[in-house]
Amino acid sequence: MTRYKLTIEYDGAGFVGWQRQTSGPSVQQALEEAVEAFCGRRVVLYGAGRTDTGVHALGQVAHLDLPEAIPPDRLRDAINFHTKPWPAAVLRAEPVEADFHARFSALERRYLYRIANRRPPLVLDRGRAWRVPKPLDAAAMQAGADRLVGHHDFAAFRSSECQAENAVRTLDLLRVTRLGETVELEVAARSFLHNQVRIIAGTLKQVGEGRWTPDDVSRILASRDRRLAGQTAPPHGLTLTAVRY
Repeated sequence: MTRYKLTIEYDGAGFVGWQRQTSGPSVQQALEEAVEAFCGRRVVLYGAGRTDTGVHALGQVAHLDLPEAIPPDRLRDAINFHTKPWPAAVLRAEPVEADFHARFSALERRYLYRIANRRPPLVLDRGRAWRVPKPLDAAAMQAGADRLVGHHDFAAFRSSECQAENAVRTLDLLRVTRLGETVELEVAARSFLHNQVRIIAGTLKQVGEGRWTPDDVSRILASRDRRLAGQTAPPHGLTLTAVRY
């Protein structure tokens, strides 16, 4: 039995998320069916992160086991051939040790949330960024972001549907950068709560618009009350960019 690590990119708009669901096509389903189509075997892909409906990926990682050794480039190309026309592609396939696990071996997951800070509607970035027409103060957003870095109880920043046993997480990085009309939030942690990054984005938007201050962010964090935090930002602005092992 050979275990393979796959690095995958996909357009989340075409899927109900990473994980198989009865409500529609998932990335996991598309890739598992592609593997079965070329080798005749049903496999299970284990992903590093369960991205939600509409969330994109540039560096999702998954693993699968096959009974026979296949040259990595052939495996990559065969999966990509049978994945068409779904908007997903395997960038790399590589054999790994039998104890490698895409989810449990991960040391860090990194996400990017993009805000298009402009009044005109989006054309080229449609479906890739959250359009916010009111001017945003990126420096104020960074000051608010600094209040969230570190080891905290993020109960105020998780979905009511989150199934994690507790809300304690360590946020290693939360960087706000303005690039012209785009404000980017780069976030890194070993693991995240359901909708955590999107709720952080919705909260920092309020700071950027001058509605809240960095002190309000600290107050919201300490409250552990989801009702006090900002909106859950739209999924299409979020991209899983990398997983580190």
